[in-house]
Parts: sequence; structure tokens; C-alpha cells
Amino acid sequence: MTKFGELISVDKPVLIDFYADWDEVENSLDTLRDVAAALGDKAKVIKIDIKKNETLAEALRVKGNPTFMIYKNGEMKWRQTGYQDANTLIGLVQQYV
Repeated sequence: MTKFGELISVDKPVLIDFYADWDEVENSLDTLRDVAAALGDKAKVIKIDIKKNETLAEALRVKGNPTFMIYKNGEMKWRQTGYQDANTLIGLVQQYV
């Protein structure tokens, strides 16, 4: 939890993808790579495995897979459960750059 706080307490947007390995259909690593490549150093893109981080997932009430969140300066700015394409995610993150 402390490490999570450090990850999100930065002055650039942080896009987090909470995922589970058992759902590969919705879990597209290529999508996040495209987002990270498009945003460069203007934002962070992080994947967090729900099963390996159950305490964090419960604390944030992550129920669906995938669940995306955008944080900036430690504050959640946006949250959505369900698949999102790369262009949608890029546009959302750019609102907070």
C-alpha cells in the first residue's frame, strides 16, 4: 500500500490497469504498450495483477476486470471497468497532462 501511494503521488498522470491473468481476452498488453508509447514521459502506465495485490484491489473496490484508473498528485481523476481501446485511454490521460 505504501508503494502504491508513492506510485500515484506524482505530478503527472498515472494510468493503472488492474487485471487478472485468467482473463486474457480483455487483458491486452499491446493496448497498454501503445498508450505508453504515445504518451512517452508525460504519463506513467502501470499494470497491477489483482490476485497478487488482493489487499490493494479490495481497498480500491476493484470488482471487474480490467479496471482502469487515472491518478494525478495522489488523487483519482477517472475510473472505468471494462475494456478500453488505446485511443480512448490516450485521450483520457492527455486531459490530465
